[in-house]
Amino acid sequence: MNSDFKKCLDDRKLVVFKASSVMIEKELKSAAYDLKRARISLSENDAKWATIQGYYAMFHTARALIYTKGYREKSHRCLAIALKELFVDQGKLPTEYLNHLKDAMDLREDADYGFIYDDESAKNIIDRADKFLNYAKSLLNI
Repeated sequence: MNSDFKKCLDDRKLVVFKASSVMIEKELKSAAYDLKRARISLSENDAKWATIQGYYAMFHTARALIYTKGYREKSHRCLAIALKELFVDQGKLPTEYLNHLKDAMDLREDADYGFIYDDESAKNIIDRADKFLNYAKSLLNI
């Protein structure tokens, strides 16, 4: 167990959690919904909202994955740490998906709090969120 993962557990920003299959499916449906809405927002020239929605599509995808391992996050950063520990380090998820989640997290914060965003970044987040969701579904046999 890496030290960041342990710190998230010690700080209770990551907790042991028994998710039902219904809860996991709900997270995947939320990811698909946010992805769909992000595409609509981008088509309406709303890159700020598309960026935020694209990130949340990735967030819900990652959340579904860590639910399957018996954990729930209480911090967006600890979600990424858990994804690394439980999937990337185990060879079940390519590192690129973790990197894309982290990049999207930063872009979402820039858009939400700094009012900094652009169409190209929003499009990239949407494309990456789509690939991540599809990969997660295949990993979970859904």
